[in-house]
Amino acid sequence: MIRFILVCLILLLYLILGIPVLLVEWLISRWNPRLRDISCLRMVQAAFKLILWITGADITYVGREHVPKDQAVLYISNHCSYFDILLTYSQCPGLTGYVAKAEMLRYPLLRDWMKRLYCLFLDRTDIRAGMQTILTGIDYIKHGISVCIFPEGTRSKDQKMQPFKEGSFKMASKTGCPIIPIAISNSAQILENHFPRILPCKVTVEYGQPIYPKELTKEEQKFLGVYTQQRIQEMLDQHPTL
Repeated sequence: MIRFILVCLILLLYLILGIPVLLVEWLISRWNPRLRDISCLRMVQAAFKLILWITGADITYVGREHVPKDQAVLYISNHCSYFDILLTYSQCPGLTGYVAKAEMLRYPLLRDWMKRLYCLFLDRTDIRAGMQTILTGIDYIKHGISVCIFPEGTRSKDQKMQPFKEGSFKMASKTGCPIIPIAISNSAQILENHFPRILPCKVTVEYGQPIYPKELTKEEQKFLGVYTQQRIQEMLDQHPTL
């Protein structure tokens, strides 16, 4: 329970103390937007790494060398825990926007940081707005900003992947960027399996070989989500959930 309280305190303090930081970052962006972007990225990554350390989780990262350092990518991952965001974002080598639920816009300060970090807000009840989110993601990738999606649409309660939604994969098929499949094993054991306690556990985050849509068969390109999900499942099968 102590770990849970500490994590909540860190998040709260970061948001409150981040108010003047957001102002400073805005001033920096007036003369060097790139510096602003990188400083925001590194600050949040440092906070996430601190939180992960507090959880006591023994985290093993596999295959990080598969992530290109010189181009934007589309990260695709399974999703079982809120901590999946911390586990993956803390390792991003460059600017990366996450696709989040539109409901996150309700929370002041948090939404400001998310917008600053190029997060996209998806309204799942509005098809037109959803298409606009995908178009924005395509534009981000074209400008060198990676995008990360959990295409199941929600966290899995039983640790089994739900079918991936194909629409989000247009960001890769329309830009030709590589897809980086990510398999996260046992992350729900940090918190969700025994909420509100945070318990130390072993977590594995594996990055698969890049998937280049144009190198796939027409059938695989047509069902890119199914193909990517199979790749992730193969990795998960090698790291059983405890």
